[in-house]
Amino acid sequence: MKLVESVRESIGVAMRRLFGPLTRGLQRLRVTPNQVTVAGTLLNVVAAGLVFADRLVAAGIVFLVAGCFDLIDGALARQSGLVTPFGAFLDSTLDRVSEGVMLAGIAYYFAEAGQSWNAALVVVALLGSLLVSYTRARAEGLGLECKVGVMSRPERIVFIALGLFFSVLLPYVIYILVVLTLVTVVQRVVHTYRQLRGSGADGA
Repeated sequence: MKLVESVRESIGVAMRRLFGPLTRGLQRLRVTPNQVTVAGTLLNVVAAGLVFADRLVAAGIVFLVAGCFDLIDGALARQSGLVTPFGAFLDSTLDRVSEGVMLAGIAYYFAEAGQSWNAALVVVALLGSLLVSYTRARAEGLGLECKVGVMSRPERIVFIALGLFFSVLLPYVIYILVVLTLVTVVQRVVHTYRQLRGSGADGA
């Protein structure tokens, strides 16, 4: 798990450096982090609409651009000194909206193709992704760190985009999301339990 976290953090640092000039430009234009967050959500809605229209490659491009906004808003908040509790709350809430509308679009795509089983699994994948975020939020609400797991939001964005670019892979992407989001939930539950047990706060 530490290797996964290390790789994830290294990629995040590299991406923030890559978007550094853009972030500084947005700061000069007085664009706020919350505006970037909302714009990213709207792009995800557009991407979901493209999936509904059976334009998967275009949806994948827009979805990846929206994913970049997810990095930019946090970097902009830190750089401009606008890190706020509400900003974090809004970002987390709209992330769930973004993921929900995209997976709803994919479920519709499968249903239209007569693949009811795959459509049902998309719902399970959505449940798994929500639980991944929920377990972290609950752990952090208890004052604990809980970033562990093999399938956090950045990985989910990459996998979904891959499935959109190569539609033949899309069912397999959903299968992977179902399995690995549930694995991540278990990892986070175990990680939180161990932290609470170590502090003597688990009630055991």
